[in-house]
Order: sequence, then structure tokens, then C-alpha cells
Amino acid sequence: MSSAQSLFARPSRRSVVMARNGIVATSQPLAAQAGLRMLMNGGNAIDAAIAAAAALNVVEPFSTGIGGDAFALVYLARSNETLALNASGRAPRDFTIEEAQRRGLRSIPLLGGLPITVPGAVDGWEQLIKRCGHMRLADVLAPAIAYAEEGYPVSPLIARTWSSLETKLRDSYGGAAWLIAGRAPRAGEIFQQPELGETLRLIAEGGRDVFYTGHLADAMSAAAQATGGYLSPEDLATHHSSWEQPLEINYRGVRVLECPPNGQGIITLLALNAMRDDNVAAMGFGTAEALHLQIEALRQAFADGLYYVADPATYPAPLPELLSDAYGRERRRQIDPRRAGSFNHGQPLESDTVYLTAADAEGNVVSLISSLYYGFGSGVSVPGTGICLQNRGAGFSLDPAHPNALAPGKRPYHTIIPALALLDDSCWLMSFGVMGGFMQPQGHVQVIQNMLDFAMNPQQALDAPRFCIVEGRGSVLIEPGFEPEIITQLAEMGHDIRLADETEANAFGGGQIIWRDPETGAYHGGSDPRKDGCAVGF
Repeated sequence: MSSAQSLFARPSRRSVVMARNGIVATSQPLAAQAGLRMLMNGGNAIDAAIAAAAALNVVEPFSTGIGGDAFALVYLARSNETLALNASGRAPRDFTIEEAQRRGLRSIPLLGGLPITVPGAVDGWEQLIKRCGHMRLADVLAPAIAYAEEGYPVSPLIARTWSSLETKLRDSYGGAAWLIAGRAPRAGEIFQQPELGETLRLIAEGGRDVFYTGHLADAMSAAAQATGGYLSPEDLATHHSSWEQPLEINYRGVRVLECPPNGQGIITLLALNAMRDDNVAAMGFGTAEALHLQIEALRQAFADGLYYVADPATYPAPLPELLSDAYGRERRRQIDPRRAGSFNHGQPLESDTVYLTAADAEGNVVSLISSLYYGFGSGVSVPGTGICLQNRGAGFSLDPAHPNALAPGKRPYHTIIPALALLDDSCWLMSFGVMGGFMQPQGHVQVIQNMLDFAMNPQQALDAPRFCIVEGRGSVLIEPGFEPEIITQLAEMGHDIRLADETEANAFGGGQIIWRDPETGAYHGGSDPRKDGCAVGF
């Protein structure tokens, strides 16, 4: 995108945030400020990202936390390298398909101890700091500790989602820790989490070992087992994150990067790969022709991804073949330009996640995403610690023949995906992500096409209305903002399509973008209006 294209091609209610020395974009302003504080105190983008992630644990606790997982893509300017970090946890060693069958399970439930896997985020934070950061873990956790101990005013959209989870919290193990007199905190109300503050202090002082061994590990295991799960101290003690090689394709002359499986980032790349020979720009944003192509390419990509995405330690998917030019063209030939196909994209589910991105004056950038999966994860909170445990184990299949079948010590299919785009080996162009379960690859495709095909700036790309292929039914939700006749035209093409109502507003996710102007080096930040967040810089 040239600097001339940074003019408003579409109306937007927000200006792009521009800065030279550093920028942070998150889904909550206090978390963005925590990251910016690290940059202004001499930290780099990695330090800022972890500070923001830890703060989000406090100020958006139903979405993310130290009881969940994380993935990151990092571009390091001095060494000119891009790294992928997989900080997702594994299934307990005592939870097998045979054990699930003995208990009469057809699938792993979303609530209680059974879907709890090892939380990977804390180990991921330490790995990132040690390899890429400038500051100490204690420094970057300080804002989160202060928010937890001193309290913070709950922001409006977060308060609304929190309120929708009241019943789950009242009925769940330890859920009262997230309520005030049995109800969710209201917008503007000060919420304190001293127990979480103390846990974060322990991690700040003792590092990841304090979390994965000792009394915190014992307490997490006890909570999981008290609610029917299998997580043990041994599972936690043996956990480790992994550094991996990012996946990529070339789209419009830009290298688009995603983390490899067990994350679903390959779905973004598969969809873009099928469309890269099409003149999407000529079709026009929001036309029936463009939307039909995007929807069909994503359905194909889900059909592949929901089969091939699994823990590569147990199932090494044929990634080069899936991302080859020949495979992309073959998949494109299978799309009828006038009629909807019958692609099966599996059983997507909704979830809660946070995405953030940070860049610094050195030219480093981090694209980081973390999550508890569903709102407040498994619903199991560890008494006295402020830790809510994720329910990622629900992502496993109980079909022994499936690549993503449950197995001891195995990582499940993961929905959370950060993304980067590079111009060449010496210049990154964009760090971006769109949170929201199976909306994430759909959001990635729409955001990057908004910028590269439809010449939008970062804020416009996030403001623009989206579509969402809905779980199970294969129907398509359209966000208000598209021309009314589009629904009619897509329906005539065979799509099961409808306009979303207010109760489905969360279906379209929420994203953040940092774009680096290749001519001036200045940073342009955007933050999704569907969330409370913002981009801040200096």
C-alpha cells in the first residue's frame, strides 16, 4: 500500500493513530497504556507486548489469562529474522480416548475439569523475554500487578460481555472470585483482584518455575481434579513452549505469515492462496461477486484445516503441498463463480480471545494472541490464586482415526492465530490479527484484502463490515453496513445468508493492526470499534 492510499477510501469514525518511536494496539485502553509505558521506559516491542498481555489478564479476564495459552510472531530488526512461538499447552497424560469412552463421552465437554489442558502462556512470556526482550519479567508485569491490586474501572463493552457470563460464574467452581455480591461488575465500577495480583507478583519474582511447580501447580491440579479433570502436577512440571518456523504465502507481492499447526493460521493462507490469481480489487469491496469468492475460498480452507490442523508432533501435515501454487489453483477451479458449493467446514464454535500488537523504534514488531477459549474458559477458577483455567481440550476429537484425536501430552486444534506481513526480507509491512474463535482466519482474510486489494488504511480495514461463516450450519452472517441487495444476490447464488442482529454482534470478532509505511518508516495503528480498545503511540 503506497502512502497515497492512506487517504480515506471509505468513511471511518476513527483516525489512524500515527507514531515514529513505537505503537501498541490492544482491545482495552489500560492494557495499551501498559505496553506503551514499557516502550517509553526503554523497553522494546516484545516487552510492550507482554506487559499488554498481562494487563489484559486483569482488565479483560474472561478472555485471557495465565490459565490459558498464547501464540506469537516476532520480527527482530537487528537479526532480520521472524520467529514463531507456540505457547500452547498439552493434554493431561492420564486423559486418553479409552478413558473418555469409559466415561461415556462422545465429545469433550466445554465446562468443568475435563477440557482443561496445561496453561502455556506464562512459559511463553518468559521465553519471549529471554530471547527477544530488553527488560525483566518483573518490569513488564508491574502494570498488571498494579491494576489487580489497586483496581481499575471496567470498560463498557467488557462489562456487557462479563454480564452475559454471570450465570456461568455463579454455577462454576471458584467463579465467585469474578463477581461482586453475585453479579458482574458494571461499566465504570472499580474491580480489584488481589489474589491475582499476588500470583503475578510470585511469577514476577520467581519466573515461570513458580507457576509450573510448587503450590500454584498443586492448586491448579487440585481444582481440575476436583471438577472431574486429569491435570496433574507432573503435566505442569514438564510443560515447555516451542519455537517454530512460520508458514507463508505470497499474496499481491506481500509475504503473509502465520504460525504453523496446531494453530489454524494455515486456513488464512489456504483461502488467500486460492484467490491470489483473481482481480479482487476490480470486483469491488462488498459486492456479491467478491463476497461469494471469499466465502467459498474460506469454506474450502476450513474443509482442509479442520482435517489437517493437529499437533505436528503426532501428525505432520503435508504443509508444503497444501500451500503450493498448484494446490491453490486446483482449489480455485473447484469454486463455481455463480453458485455456492457444498464445502464442509466442520463445527466452528464461538470463543473469547485477546489480540494485541506492538512495534518499537528499532523496527521490531510482535503479533501476539492469547486466550482462555470460551468466556472464563472451563469455568474452573483456582481458589486463592486468581487463575481461571482454559477449556482448550474441547478442541480434541474423540475419533481415534482423526489427526486431532485426543492423546496424552498432545496439543489440541487451536483457534488463536497472530499474523504478520513482510514486503521483503528486510522490511515488515503489517502486524495484524482478528480475535474470535473460528472467525479468526475469516477476519484475517477480510482485513488483509481490505488493505491490499481495496486500498484501505488500518482503521478503515477494521471498521469495514464483515461476514462470518457460522458454526455447523454453514450459513453466513452479514454484518450491517453492506448494501441490502447483497443479501438477495448471495441468496440467489445459493448461500444460506442473513443479516446479523444485535445479539450476534460478537460473531465478527475484533482486531488490531499496525502498518509500517515503507516510505517514511512511520507506524499507522488501527483498533477495532467492536471492542473497547485503542492504538497508542509516541
